[in-house]
Amino acid sequence: METNHQHITSSLSFLQSCINSRLADYFKQEHATAFSYPEWQPDGNDSAFSDFLSLYQPNNEERIILMLALMPHVQPNFLDAIIQQYLPDGGDFQEIGGVKGTNHRGTLPTGETALFVLAGNDISKRLQATSYFSGEHFFAKNHILSLEQVKEGEPRMSGRILLEPEYIDLFTTGTVSPPAFSPDFPARPVTTAMEWSDLVINTKTANQINDIKVWLLHNGTFMRDWQMDKRIKPGFRTLFYGPSGTGKTLTATLLGKEFKKSVYRIDLSQIVSKYIGETEKNLEKVFNKAENKDWILFFDEADALFGKRSNVQSAHDKYANQEVSYLLQRVEDFPGLIILASNYKSNIDQAFVRRFNSIIHFPMPNAEERYALWQTALPVKAPLEPGADLQNIALRYDLSGAAITNVIQYASLQTIYRNSPTISVNDILEGIRREYEKEERVFVK
Repeated sequence: METNHQHITSSLSFLQSCINSRLADYFKQEHATAFSYPEWQPDGNDSAFSDFLSLYQPNNEERIILMLALMPHVQPNFLDAIIQQYLPDGGDFQEIGGVKGTNHRGTLPTGETALFVLAGNDISKRLQATSYFSGEHFFAKNHILSLEQVKEGEPRMSGRILLEPEYIDLFTTGTVSPPAFSPDFPARPVTTAMEWSDLVINTKTANQINDIKVWLLHNGTFMRDWQMDKRIKPGFRTLFYGPSGTGKTLTATLLGKEFKKSVYRIDLSQIVSKYIGETEKNLEKVFNKAENKDWILFFDEADALFGKRSNVQSAHDKYANQEVSYLLQRVEDFPGLIILASNYKSNIDQAFVRRFNSIIHFPMPNAEERYALWQTALPVKAPLEPGADLQNIALRYDLSGAAITNVIQYASLQTIYRNSPTISVNDILEGIRREYEKEERVFVK
């Protein structure tokens, strides 16, 4: 795609003409005509910005608000330079709104700025224009822009017009940077270099995973073309349960890889709070950021958030149960794929279990599956020493896929350390012993 600058430049010219027309009308300058929207001719260039305009088809008023939000990021003195033409000696011009930032020295547009440009002093039109900042408008529904929250008692429209960071990136660079891990977004992207062939699971589990693939492929047709969006809740909710190391996280990342969707693992240590209401606030930040982004949200060790509600015996129990109720509603409303992972299905509150589209068990691999895992995990550069019976090792030692990978890593590093051409069975067995020791299991050589 070509850069956005030509399309943004023409849109800024459109905004400048609108502001000049409004100011000329307001100050009743000589030869000034009644305010009207200038003709805007879109450029034919293909860009992320033009794609956005084609998708949402904003009207003149929506375009003005969008450009007011973007303007400080591309031309910091834009608003001040225009106002100076009408107030050459300076002075406060309250009608146009705007505030000063902490670091930014220019005027930052507010909701009042938008109302002035759109409606001047026409009260009826000003009231109508506030609808562009309502929760029902596509600006809010698609998390494109919003008004900054103001202190209690101050006019709502005095809040700055805030363009979401991903749209700032999209309009200025043509690409969207992934959100950085922070208290405002306590989630990290997870990726893998592995392929589906590296995931060794039983047939029943594989078939259930295929059901998720079918949803990812055909949900759009089912909801829109078949007009089922009025009857079926959006999104897909699934529970992966089973022992650690059996492929739950790998499956989530492989789904993202196959369908070119970002997978974010929620950091529950940053979400769960002992303070009443804070857990919900922290989780809401994740859902707000992920809304309409086509991401996969992965809650590992989900028991911490979605565990069973208790009988109400104290105020703490009451608020804990309210927290689960909030989570239940928020998960149901999310339009994308949510994957919860837990070691035990019984740890998850039944209210969530009833609402899962699928519940998939990831059991410990059997001997045949362990043998396949051993074969898959072995490095290409160093084979096993002659006479090694890998099938017997797989039969004797009950290990998860992650544990087998750990064993291979240990044995391979020992092989490199000794400068040996082959991996010894003794190193394999020592690695297994260490894995058994981690789990406080008895190892028999």
